[in-house]
Amino acid sequence: MGQQATDKLQDPRPELIDPFGRAVTYLRVSVTDRCDLRCVYCMSEHMTFLPKKDVLSLEELDRLCTVFIEKGVRKIRLTGGEPLVRKNIMSFIRGLSRHLEGGALDEITITTNGTQLERYAEDLYAAGVRRINVSLDTLIAEKFKDVTRWGDIQKVFDGIKAAKEAGLHVKLNAVALKNFNEDELIPMLEWAHSKGHDLTFIETMPLGDIDGDRNDQYLPLSEVRKTLSAKFTLTDIPYKTGGPARYMRIEETGGRLGFITPLTHNFCESCNRVRVTCTGQLYMCLGQDDQKDLRAALRASEGNEVLSEAIDTAISRKPKGHDFIIDRDSKSTPVSRHMSVTGG
Repeated sequence: MGQQATDKLQDPRPELIDPFGRAVTYLRVSVTDRCDLRCVYCMSEHMTFLPKKDVLSLEELDRLCTVFIEKGVRKIRLTGGEPLVRKNIMSFIRGLSRHLEGGALDEITITTNGTQLERYAEDLYAAGVRRINVSLDTLIAEKFKDVTRWGDIQKVFDGIKAAKEAGLHVKLNAVALKNFNEDELIPMLEWAHSKGHDLTFIETMPLGDIDGDRNDQYLPLSEVRKTLSAKFTLTDIPYKTGGPARYMRIEETGGRLGFITPLTHNFCESCNRVRVTCTGQLYMCLGQDDQKDLRAALRASEGNEVLSEAIDTAISRKPKGHDFIIDRDSKSTPVSRHMSVTGG
């Protein structure tokens, strides 16, 4: 038995256990609410962003992540907004990577829109990042510009290429949107797998007021699977990355395809995740409004006791699941905050 395995047996890590016996081992941290795109299902076109004083400093984010790691978190995903637009983000990631080197953390991953990847891909790999998720809902330049309101898809393609060349494993995330990309899902799958990338389809979620009706956007992934099954052989596989996606192998391409289905197939029974916003609000569930203010705890003391107790209190309130619903009878948005606030 190796020394690291022996040390784990002699000094077992503490665990954050919620009221339903689930160990919280996965922390998603939004490092900024800002983004260089304005995707129509995620943000309003004219967003009002937070003042600097409300946003956790990089030092505060490092301290917060470190306490979660000490309490048993094994995986951290950095999100936004767009995490790579945060000033000095690489110094933060390089600092966080000390926990990878010490064995306390298994993985640091990033969810990005890809626009900054050409600039940062090599630095991310050097800092210990090995996997990234890139959000990409279309392969057509004009449609990409429409859904992001002004984005240049070539910057994303160049970023994905740079990421692969740097040694990063790329998983593409596509939100399935009725009347927008439902006719592209098969071409997207074929393109992703031809490039060696995994692909995950995601149902749109009722988060925040947007310019439009989500009933007009919502495309159940049960319908998508039927469409795919008419062309491909889909084999369910036990592959896991720590998140909510259920994976299958496409026999004809040899690639993996994931489904994230918060509405048609609730994934809450095995939830191991919590989310911290860039202002330090800890959300125990993406689909609930209950939260705990960790910023106040961070700023209350130079020590970590207050912060640690606040985390314990929050985890003791983690709900069993979310209450997402999209239908014509549901006139209000269940969760008022935008996806960009909580970091997806």
